[in-house]
This record gives sequence, C-alpha cells and structure tokens, in this order.
Amino acid sequence: MAEDNTDQKHYPGITSPISLDKPKPLDLKLSAKLEESMRPYGVFESDEQLAHRMDVLHKINNIVREWIKEVSRQKSNIPESKIDTFGGKVCTFGSYRLGVHTKGGDIDTLCVAPRHVDRSDFFSSFYELLKQQDEVKDLRAVEEAYVPVIKMVFDGIELDMLFARLALPQIPEDIDLRDEALLKNLSEKCVRSLNGCRVTDEILHLVPNKESFRMTLRAVKLWAKKRGIYSNALGFLGGVSWAMLVARVCQLYPHAAPATLLHKFFMVFYKWDWPQPILLKPLHTDNRLNFPVWDPRVNPSDRFHLMPIITPAYPQQNSTFNVSLSTRTIMMEEFKRGLDVVTKIYEVKDDWGKLFEPNNFFLKYKHYIVLIVSAEEETSYLEWHGYVESKIRLLVGNLERNPFIKIAHVMPASLGPLTESEGQYMCKWFIGLTFNEVKNQNIDLTYDIQTFTSTVHRQAVHIKLMKDDMKIEIKHVKRKQLVQYVPNDLLQRGKSTDVKKKDGRSSIGGSGKPNDLSQGDQSQGLTHSKSDTELLRTDAISVDIQDDSSRDSRSGTPIQEGQSPSKDSSCTNGEVEHASQPTDTIMQSPVCVSKKKSSGQEEDSPVKLSCSEEDSQNVLGSPMHVDSFGQSPSRKREGSPVRPDSPVKRSKSIEESQGNQNAVESPMDGVKEGEGRDRTIELLSNQENLKRDANELNLTNPA
Repeated sequence: MAEDNTDQKHYPGITSPISLDKPKPLDLKLSAKLEESMRPYGVFESDEQLAHRMDVLHKINNIVREWIKEVSRQKSNIPESKIDTFGGKVCTFGSYRLGVHTKGGDIDTLCVAPRHVDRSDFFSSFYELLKQQDEVKDLRAVEEAYVPVIKMVFDGIELDMLFARLALPQIPEDIDLRDEALLKNLSEKCVRSLNGCRVTDEILHLVPNKESFRMTLRAVKLWAKKRGIYSNALGFLGGVSWAMLVARVCQLYPHAAPATLLHKFFMVFYKWDWPQPILLKPLHTDNRLNFPVWDPRVNPSDRFHLMPIITPAYPQQNSTFNVSLSTRTIMMEEFKRGLDVVTKIYEVKDDWGKLFEPNNFFLKYKHYIVLIVSAEEETSYLEWHGYVESKIRLLVGNLERNPFIKIAHVMPASLGPLTESEGQYMCKWFIGLTFNEVKNQNIDLTYDIQTFTSTVHRQAVHIKLMKDDMKIEIKHVKRKQLVQYVPNDLLQRGKSTDVKKKDGRSSIGGSGKPNDLSQGDQSQGLTHSKSDTELLRTDAISVDIQDDSSRDSRSGTPIQEGQSPSKDSSCTNGEVEHASQPTDTIMQSPVCVSKKKSSGQEEDSPVKLSCSEEDSQNVLGSPMHVDSFGQSPSRKREGSPVRPDSPVKRSKSIEESQGNQNAVESPMDGVKEGEGRDRTIELLSNQENLKRDANELNLTNPA
C-alpha cells in the first residue's frame, strides 16, 4: 500500500491519475490505424525535410551569434578575445519544439541575447542584416505587436522570431529557460517573449508519456483545423491551448494509447464544468517578481473568462481569453461530435476518416457576414491582412452583444479572390449568423459593423499602419448568394454527407467498418470506469438550421463606414429560421445569465440605442487583451442603433457604462470574503468527480 502511494506521487498533475490501465490489443490496433489515417494529410515530415529544418536553424543561429559579436564591437571597448564569450542562442518553441509540426509548417524561434544588446538593435541592425541574406524572403517586422516579432521565409521555411534580452553578461550554451531566476530585472516584453519557450518546455516536462502525447496532439490539431476551430486570434483555441488540453488528459491516463487518449479527450472536455480552469500544475501562491498572473481571487476580470486554460510556467496566463460565448458553444458542439465519432470507431461502426471530415460551414447557416480586405501592393496587403485578422474578434463581439443574435461563427480560414476582377491582393472572411426567435422585426446590423470599421481604421492610423491602398468592406449575404464569393467545391462540401445520412448510410461509404479488425477485437468494445461514464452528458448543444431555399435572395449590399441604416443593409427577421432555445445553461458563467436577462426585450419593440465612440471603446476594452480595444465577454452593449424614423436616445456616459459593468452578476456576489476565495477557484473539484468510485474498479491506487 505504501509502495503504491509512493509510485503514484511520481505522476505529474494537480491530481492523481484516473486510470493506470495499460493499452489493450484493440487500443494498439486502433492507434496504428489512427497514425495511418493521418499520413495523407501531411502531418508527418520525411527525414529529408526534417534535416532541412535543422539546417535552417543552424544557419540562423550562426547569423545571430555573428550579429551579437558585431553589436558588442560597436558598443564597448572589449578585446576581440572576449567578444566570442558573449554567446547568444536561438531557441525554438511551439509545435516544432513539441515535436508535432507538419509539412510546410512554420518554426517559432526566440533570439536570446546578453544584457548589452537592446531590443532596438534587434529591430534595426539585425533586421538590416537579414535583408542582406540571399535565403531570406518576405521579411517584415511587427515591432508594435503585443509580442514584437520579425517574420520571414528563410530558405523556404517560414520563421517567426522573437527577442529577449537576459540580465546576464553571457549566454551559456546549455541555459535552461525554465529557471524563474532569469526573469529578474526583465521588461514585460522580454518576459512575454520568453513565455513561449518556458511554457513549451514545461508542458513536455509535465507529460508522462511524450510519444503518446505527440501522436494524440497531432490528431487533435488536425481535427481542430478540419473542423474550423483552430485559431487563437479569432476566439477559438491556438496550438498551445490544444497542447495543454491533451497534456491534461495524458496526466489523467498516463499509460493509455493514443486512440484511448483521443476518446478520453473528447469525453473529458465535453463534460468539463467550464469555466473551471484547466491546470497542469498548482498555481503559484507567491508572486515575488510582481508580474501579472491569472488569479480570479485577485483580478476581478479573470472571473469572467469563459474557458480558462492556464499556462504552467510563471507568470501563469490564461491562453484562451479571446474565447467568446459563440466560439465556446461551437467548440462544445465539436467536442460532442468527436465523442460520438470515436465511440463509433471503437464499436467498429466508423473509421478515423470520419473524424477528420471538414465541417459544412457554408451549409450550416442561412445568413452570413462577408469581411473583404484588399490592398494594391503586396507589402501593404500582408500588413493589412494580419492586422485585420487580429481584430475580427471585435466584430464577433459586437454581433454577440446584439440582443437578436444567438451565434456569430467566424470561419478561421480566409478565402482569396474568386475572379481576376477582384484583384490579386485581397481575401475574405465569413461569419455565419444564427438569430434568436423574434417575430416581424428588422434586425439592423449597421451600428455593429460601423463600430468595428471605425475602430480598425482609428487603431491603424494610431500605430501608423494605415495606407491609402488599404481597404475594408463588409457585406451581409444569404446562403444562396455565397456563389458570388465562395468556390463551388466549398459550397458543395458536406451536401453528399447530408444525403447519405438521410438514406441511413455511413458518410464514408459502405458500413464504415474497418475490415482488418477481428471479431475478437470487435467484442472488446470500449469500457469505462464509473468515473468515466459520469462524464457522458445526455443533453447536446446544437443549433437547429433549416433550409431557406424557397425565399427570394437579394444581392449583397456593402455596409461601409458613414453609411446610414437602410433596409438593404439589414436582415429581415421574417427570413430567419426560428432557432431553438440555448441549452448551454449547464456550463454558463455569470456572463451568460447577464446576457439572457439583458436581452429579454418586448417582441414588438427591439432595443436600438446609440453609443458614442468613447463608450464603444470602454465596452470593448479588457485588461487581459492585447490592445485597448480588446473584447471582454463579460461586457454587453446596451442595444442596437436607432432607425432613422425613431427618436435618438443619448448614449450613456463613461461613468454610467462602468457602473453597469460593475453591476454584472459576479461569482463573488453574496459571498463573504473568506468563502469567496475558496469558492472562486475550486481547482480540484472536477478532478475529484473524475476519480469517484474509481477505487472500486482498481483503476487508481488507494490514496
């Protein structure tokens, strides 16, 4: 008994594992088939391609060292014999460091320099040095970003390079960036730049089985990209967030095969009691270096994060603060679908190809917002494209705060020009809309869109990015009008699947049964402990979408800055499907409750108020976000704009807006101070539920 407890303490995580079971023959066979099914998607590199990446990193590392030597010669009277001792290093992080990069994927790198090399040197002399390299293409610097970066293509490999100056006279070759002492006397920009490497190394350190972790993460990332939920900037999850979710499942099932881990992944996070945070290690209770850390006991804004996934390295941050009500609902739908598919795979009713089927985004909704970005020059287009993409979440937030909109679903992948007349340097993003059930009302989206465009233009001018050839245009279109903007193959994608479902056939042809699984494997099925089966939830989060083929369509009407509201630029509610009531009440945070209460208006009198630009900035602001116009899911606009034929109401002052914000229901309301701290972050409650009755089945060692 004592030996078992001692062994169990070696497993990483804030709780002990749920199951220590070893893989069964069926698990291993399905894991092999999983790897085989992912190969056609280019998730594995050949040895030659991997060697080329290593050669590129070796070259860029030599360039960094030579640059540091040159800067040292210019800044101080140091003998040439000592200049070689300063060192300097290029570290990797992200998917490449985790070992899950794909063919053609980029490499995230960090330039670590000694204390006498400044950030200004990195964006001046080093930038000029890169210009002189024959291998460097598409070089651009984003110095004003939240995490300043230099982007380039080096010998065919896309590189993102950050910079961090350590408070050390020399950079040793074997430096361990996980050491918190290195953060002393550093600026916040350097700490943020170091955070990528520190988080990646910490994740690998906290995973019990790295090979199973990597294979499972490859599958999860491929699934997320195919299903359109892979984008941190647009409110979904980025690579590091998906990696932390997979790492947590690996901690709970340390000996499981990748196929089993994938099934547990969908099961655990579909049932997870959001906004309960995901933690790979306990939070730091002491903040000796006084850097901003995620802690809802101290920071009120942290209490309103909808899907917190906390980075394991100090200073801990929520990697998913961009998640909104719409994006969380969409991800929960995909978790449920993934759970159903993998369960059928274990029952030998489907194969892995079903899991990686692309979503039918252009068949799911009847109304869409089209965001068109264009420029005349390539350099202007690259800057404008990246800038607007980082702001799209603000448009989604504006639409979510409209009391008539239930879901605003943005497709992460942008589409290029459909015809030559659209120009060479342009792209389009699409946002699908689902409306709440209201009768005989015109839903005006002009204010929501104009607030976004004015914010984008104002910010671009402020950071000196705006140029004359940069344009942004937003239109509302119906599903039948998408043929003017979307290639036909994307519009047809998913239709054959729907037909097969109606006929009772599998969407992947035939019975969908893998023909190399024996009857013995099929009879093994998929077993669960009691704690596992408690994770299976009976209710589903879904949006009832009906076809609107019988209705007349109008041409897309552009809605631009300065245009007054009109019938052509609004959605007629009579043409909107009657959506079912939301079923997200189990997971909802106080934000959800607040939104429902505030949107309960009379059916014959939709709320349409106006806000000044200053008010809209305060509504959109959040201390956790990258810029001053970041969207906060806890803040809700008071309504939509007035129509031309209705009396204009004065907007609320900044003080009143802040007062209403403070009036939003908080998790701490009605709770005493001492009780509130305990109740705010019950970090272990969900894991304890997972372990319930597990001892009876001998899945965990007795505590």
